Amino acid sequence: KLNMFQVAARRLATLGAPVAVAVGAYSYSQRDTPLAPTAFSKSDVALAPIAGSWRLPLVSPTVASCDAVDPEKFGKPEKEETRELSSKEAAALRMRKHNGGMKIFSGNGNMALASEIATSLGLNLGKATVGRFADGEVNVCIHENVRGKDVYVIQPTCPPVNENLMELLLMVSTLRRASARRITVVLPYYGYARQDRKMQARVPISAADVARLLEAMGIDRVVAVDLHCGQIQGFFGPRVPVDNLDGGIVGINYFGDKDLHNPVIVSPDAGGVYRAKKFKEGLASKFDLGSEIGLAMIIKQRARAGTVDSMDLVGDVSDADCIIVDDMIDTAGTLCKAADVLKAKGARRVFAFASHALLSGPGNDRIANSCMEECVVLNTIPTTPQRVQNEKLTELSVAGLLAQAVFNIHAKKSISALFK
Repeated sequence: KLNMFQVAARRLATLGAPVAVAVGAYSYSQRDTPLAPTAFSKSDVALAPIAGSWRLPLVSPTVASCDAVDPEKFGKPEKEETRELSSKEAAALRMRKHNGGMKIFSGNGNMALASEIATSLGLNLGKATVGRFADGEVNVCIHENVRGKDVYVIQPTCPPVNENLMELLLMVSTLRRASARRITVVLPYYGYARQDRKMQARVPISAADVARLLEAMGIDRVVAVDLHCGQIQGFFGPRVPVDNLDGGIVGINYFGDKDLHNPVIVSPDAGGVYRAKKFKEGLASKFDLGSEIGLAMIIKQRARAGTVDSMDLVGDVSDADCIIVDDMIDTAGTLCKAADVLKAKGARRVFAFASHALLSGPGNDRIANSCMEECVVLNTIPTTPQRVQNEKLTELSVAGLLAQAVFNIHAKKSISALFK
């Protein structure tokens, strides 16, 4: 009775072809003697009958050399010679080596920014369906294998806030259930950030509640851009580190190339003084302006949310180019009134910089009709045709900063340089 490996070896030897049989546990003789994995050529096959069967002889555990295979006969192409890689191909290989276990996914919050980040990293966005069922419920389906992968989800929770937040929560849940090794949420804009403390009785601390929701879904890390207040980082537990990137770095590079006369950095409220101070120090350090840059602050009194009652200026802005630095622009009421106050106090020109341009309601029209020379924002929130037509509005890309942060985190490198 012939064993199937013995029959195969006999037929291949009869055809004159090399025999490459991997024998993992046994040599197929009558005694089933253990044999190390090896390969057999035609010369190693013994076709002498033993008790009515054929056997493969015991050989040393080294790999025996096989005869050349005829491509026409066995349908296997000959081995091609290795060609030299160009510098671009070599760079692409190095990038793929670092990004081997990385996957980037995005919801519908800001697909353009996510695509720009993926392109900067030399990757394609992961294939996923983030849509709606007939009744309006969020439908999420990941079409790629993410088991054991380092996954980054790029999704700002900008308007519509609840829709984008629910997409983010369900995407994280889907990836966690699909056995992703690590899930990092990239939040260019953190929704509900302004409700960070109780200003009156019987109101929620929504920024903390959003953090608890994300943490409950199983995120491992958060990368944000210019959180409304730094204490939001503490709303996440110690197992979820938060990197709050400074979007002002992008604005510093832009304003440093302008011919500014007696520049003064202005904070539109008391809470933004630290942000304005960092912007001033960065501008002075990078462009060697030293003590030429001043610092001022506007104290505002709010009648209610979204409505400013009065404004007072602290500092001197006469014959100065002022740059109002804030984290976000919502209805632009505060920003435009601050520009009017600066002009009334003798400012030469008034610019504005903000990381997040919500521009709710009449915000875009207010900026277009204001006394400001230019308003510079980042693309953390997707743009609109009305914003594109606004000549006073300039949009800068934060994709390079976020891509570098993602790369450093994945490669286990420090990101401290991104805060300078």
